[in-house]
Amino acid sequence: MKIVIDDKIPYIREAVAKLTPRVVYKRGADITAADVRDADALIVRTRTRCDERLLAGSRVRFVATATIGFDHIDTEYMRRAGISWTNCPGCNASSVAQYVRSSLLLLRRDCGLEPSGATLGVVGCGHVGRLVCGVGRELGMRVLVCDPPVGAPGYVGMDVIEREADVITFHVPLTDGGPCPTRHLADAAFFGRLARRPFLVNTSRGAVVDNAALKEALREGRVRQAVIDTWENEPGIDPELLSQVYIGTPHIAGYSADGKVNADNMAIDALCRFFGLPNPGRIHPPRLPAGFVYDGDPLQLYNPLDDSDRLKRRPDLFEHLRGNYPLRRESVE
Repeated sequence: MKIVIDDKIPYIREAVAKLTPRVVYKRGADITAADVRDADALIVRTRTRCDERLLAGSRVRFVATATIGFDHIDTEYMRRAGISWTNCPGCNASSVAQYVRSSLLLLRRDCGLEPSGATLGVVGCGHVGRLVCGVGRELGMRVLVCDPPVGAPGYVGMDVIEREADVITFHVPLTDGGPCPTRHLADAAFFGRLARRPFLVNTSRGAVVDNAALKEALREGRVRQAVIDTWENEPGIDPELLSQVYIGTPHIAGYSADGKVNADNMAIDALCRFFGLPNPGRIHPPRLPAGFVYDGDPLQLYNPLDDSDRLKRRPDLFEHLRGNYPLRRESVE
């Protein structure tokens, strides 16, 4: 069996080597039809577009993306071609929640946010959104949740979020069709309706927020400050917008070692089930350096300003910073 794997998926190599010696590791954006023609399976991230152009005429029967999102997979083509695929829902939800928690603490420290008594508007209540709701409540925030596809009792409409939220954070997939499309959910009209000059956080998909409209909203003061991890046109992001936001990071909110290992294990589990292979055993994240001393401050475990500073110094290294991410843990174990 031959497997082609994105070479920036960490911690996975030893486990995969127990399954087959025929493994090709390659930069995700550079994986071509020639690379996969004689492959049986792919394990990718968002940078590999899995569609007819890549897979037609190949031997591929199974694709796993080690990510929550799957808008880079042409699911209709996969269905027609009889290729099974899986994503890793919830794999890095706690990592993104850690990112949001740290960002809220920094907004309190540096930007005048007083979480206790403030209103947090959570748009999207899947794996990540539910954890972010918990973060908000732990910080003493009133939490409003908008998730139109769910429509459960107690949820609110976007009009309530726009009117009452002091912080608005997005945790939705990127969709173009259906009853609730999310592309440019935060557009110029959205920013024009905001009543409280909120802080805005986007860790979902770049195009959920119209980046040009956000830039104008920041310029006009309709948004007090922004924390942006996902961008339109990655990796060629808007340098002017990057300079305007308080925190700007290279799509790494879910990049804790814990989240990455969760994705590895979910992808390998699914691959082994599909091909009827014995599971090589669980992968575990590396420990923090021996000299690390934790005093209970969450920012000591993870401060997103470190990632932001690196990106603002060298926005041209967006992909490099993303693909060569330093060790980050959610706990000291």
